[in-house]
Amino acid sequence: MPASHAVPDWSKLRASIEKRMLDDSVPGFAVAVARGGRILWEEGFGFAQREQQIPATSQTLFSLASISKPIATTALMLLHQRGQVDLDRPANDYLGAGKITGRAGAASGATLRRIANHTSGLPMHWQFFYPDEAFPRPPMDETIRRYAHLVSRPGERSCYCNLGFGILDEIVARVSGKSFADFLRQEIFLPLGMPRTALNFDAALAPYVATRYAPDGAVIPFFTTDHPGASEVFSSARDLIRFALFHLKAHLPDQKPILTAASIDEMQRVRVAKDIEATFGVGWRVNRNHHGHTLVGHGGGMGGVSTQLLMVPAEGCAVATLCNTNNKLPHEVAEEVLSALLPRYGSLRAAALKKEAARKKAAAKAKPKPAKLEGSLRGHWKGTIHTYSAELPFALEVLPSGEVHARIGEQLKALVNGAKSKDGWLEGTFLGDLKTQDLTRRRYTLQLNLKRRGRNRLNGAVLSISNQEHCDGAPATHRPASCLAHWTKLTKQR
Repeated sequence: MPASHAVPDWSKLRASIEKRMLDDSVPGFAVAVARGGRILWEEGFGFAQREQQIPATSQTLFSLASISKPIATTALMLLHQRGQVDLDRPANDYLGAGKITGRAGAASGATLRRIANHTSGLPMHWQFFYPDEAFPRPPMDETIRRYAHLVSRPGERSCYCNLGFGILDEIVARVSGKSFADFLRQEIFLPLGMPRTALNFDAALAPYVATRYAPDGAVIPFFTTDHPGASEVFSSARDLIRFALFHLKAHLPDQKPILTAASIDEMQRVRVAKDIEATFGVGWRVNRNHHGHTLVGHGGGMGGVSTQLLMVPAEGCAVATLCNTNNKLPHEVAEEVLSALLPRYGSLRAAALKKEAARKKAAAKAKPKPAKLEGSLRGHWKGTIHTYSAELPFALEVLPSGEVHARIGEQLKALVNGAKSKDGWLEGTFLGDLKTQDLTRRRYTLQLNLKRRGRNRLNGAVLSISNQEHCDGAPATHRPASCLAHWTKLTKQR
């Protein structure tokens, strides 16, 4: 290894991790670092299962949350490489009875690639299910029927969507003829030498899995989702860094080259319209100028999970950091590792941190500017909110003062809090009842995400987002919340 690639002394960072874990009551943490085709450092800290005093190691399986996404798209790219799917064909070509519904735009524009880079027009979505609740996960065809509605035009904007990756994992299963879990295990995890990685996990792996904890230390019950390809993979730091080495085209001797170099490059290539602010390739987040380097990776965060996987392809280095609670430690340590490996990265990061601190200090002194609404939104708007069980009458009144009132059917008129608009998009939150069975599980608030189309039309989504203050008698942080989108269209009356 060149002298410039000498292995850093990790002792100071190791001590810093231990201190921050103690200060923030972080239960468990694991890190793995690789460069030049070899693993330089792997280590676990704290506890995987605090109650049983089981330590966290580099082989402990942590919930990955959204790092599941580039794993799911590796499966998709395998099928594309074999000629079984085309990234630029509509997802509906590969689905069964449940199809994506075109609302704001044609469903044919929701291609596999656009779903993988979050520009398909599908809305924000997450939904969690618990074995002790009387709300089992519906069949995927039914979930697609209920929530896979295009609320913006395909290719129009970037909107991070977990449901899209639930659709992609359904397509992988339908096209391959295998369950998504079996396809991942047989076609990715075993060929890449990742024995401590699984979609969810079985009884044999349970003793090696990190328990998910809320910030107050309470155990978060086990859960599943209706978007496994977005959120449900478990892996160890050792396995995850092996996955990164493969995507750096620095295969370890015992790894099979399941993807060609061209396929790996395609996953890291951003292909969107020039006017869209998007940073995703096929499942990977791509930042072309992060402290002077192109960074490829993904993070993850949900109840009891914080994770980070970062790669710098030009330098052949990668870092994986995993944690079994919500905490900033994985992000910070990943950045500190890259700063230690890449001096220019470190110096530019230090300058950026200094600049950001100055910006925050100035912002704290400045008077907050009131949110403004575009004048063309003023007036009375009437239309409907679509749910899977009914079309609900919906009205908005935008006053000259900037105050906005919302009303669903004959329900009480509600004030829209934090109403604001930018580039024709109207946002704000309010209270109301959409009266679906899915929404009886939790208290929730409603959020506008509507686009002005021409002079007299608004359309997009009303999102139902579970209230974080209450969850069946327990703090909501003990059970991850949900976000469900409902197609909404309005016409200006006067």
